Amino acid sequence: MENQLLDHETEHQDWTHPADTVRITEQNETMEHTIHIYTEGSKTDQGVWSRIAIYINNKLTHQIKHKLNNRCSNNQAEQTAILKVLHALEAIKLDNNTPRTVKVFTDSKITTFSLKKAKKRKHLIEEIRRKKNYLEKVNWPIDFTWIKAHAGHSGNELADKLAKEAIKNSEIWYNKVAISKIARQEAEKQ
Repeated sequence: MENQLLDHETEHQDWTHPADTVRITEQNETMEHTIHIYTEGSKTDQGVWSRIAIYINNKLTHQIKHKLNNRCSNNQAEQTAILKVLHALEAIKLDNNTPRTVKVFTDSKITTFSLKKAKKRKHLIEEIRRKKNYLEKVNWPIDFTWIKAHAGHSGNELADKLAKEAIKNSEIWYNKVAISKIARQEAEKQ
């Protein structure tokens, strides 16, 4: 398989600076942030997809969905959702008196752990860090919070429920295969 199709570690020269950390906050859904974003990544026999629900001032304003290559992992789907929503933030128009504060809720412990640990250098994690750092420099403070899946968080439940619609998308947004998937396939051959 060609190297560009593998989701590999980011090259040393492309790492984000260790001082550019990602804030992982405690689980709460208080309205201290203007924008609440819920992400969902899923993998089933029908495919791999991600879904995003964006709430501004407690009102659902945007829903975004993406299909991924069937060989991608659910973690890649979750991380793709986060990366895509960070790109979408720049297009959100708020009036001048509205704070541009963002809280991203994810039910992926692997993703929050990877974002927090500077030594985790997977391609998607580094891209999330890079985009978050840029957004914060242009006045978009962003916090990340892990929430338990299927625990009654309305935004998370919506993202989970609607994620399955993304499988109908014919365009595949992310096509890099996790190296762990290739390693498992090779081990099974032996």
